[in-house]
Amino acid sequence: MNQLLIAATLFLLGWWVGRSRERRHLAQLDHREQELASVTVSTCRCPPSSWPVDAPRLVAGNVAISWDYFKAIVSLFHFVLGGRITSLESLVQRARREAVVRLQQEARAAGYDGVIGLRLETSRVTNSSGDKGLGGVEVLAYGTAVRRAGPRQGAG
Repeated sequence: MNQLLIAATLFLLGWWVGRSRERRHLAQLDHREQELASVTVSTCRCPPSSWPVDAPRLVAGNVAISWDYFKAIVSLFHFVLGGRITSLESLVQRARREAVVRLQQEARAAGYDGVIGLRLETSRVTNSSGDKGLGGVEVLAYGTAVRRAGPRQGAG
């Protein structure tokens, strides 16, 4: 009986810690996305015709996020029983958002106004010793940073 109580306590602790860290990361992402709203991001390969560009450059943002123990246990049940693994969907969503934010930060730091041709590459990260232990997801966001040609608005 004690072992069952310990297992349940660890399971709930894993859920609570993972959820609180995920919420904190989502709040940080919301804040950083608002700060970077001036850096336009588009999946189109060409900028709008009303936006002549100057000095394009490749920029990238990369992140790897590990599963927490709760998500690993829940996903194990889904692998056995089948169905969508919604607990891992939130992990992939967070990783994609973080990668795009890092891409925007790189573009802004280099003095660019936007990024066109945004692409996202997602890969599963596993332990090389036969998939034992926790895994995660890695996302690479890349695109072409562009700067508006001519005088900048607000410059003065």
